[in-house]
Amino acid sequence: MAKAKVHVKKGDTVMVISGKSAGKKGKVLEVMPKEGRLVVEGANIAKRHTRPTQKMPQGGIVEKEAPMAGSNVMIFCPKCNAPRRINKEKVTAGGREKRIRVCNKCGEAFDK
Repeated sequence: MAKAKVHVKKGDTVMVISGKSAGKKGKVLEVMPKEGRLVVEGANIAKRHTRPTQKMPQGGIVEKEAPMAGSNVMIFCPKCNAPRRINKEKVTAGGREKRIRVCNKCGEAFDK
């Protein structure tokens, strides 16, 4: 079964729209397009019980962000100050045609 492509890129600001972290806003730290998942800063925190190692001699419980489905987030538009859907528009720059992501409501470009 083929997974859908993830509509956000690393560094984008997104808002989580479903799941236990719904309503949280954060930056995309990592994107896994083959799995259709991504890691968002401060969202979907999982507790990992670690054994003592040389790096961490006391061991203990470590909290870290876990991957979540790409469909659980919407890109956050800074101009609208709300999560929005995106469109792709063709832009000609220097004789080359390129598709950039823009806000569906206000037309603000996410790709610079």
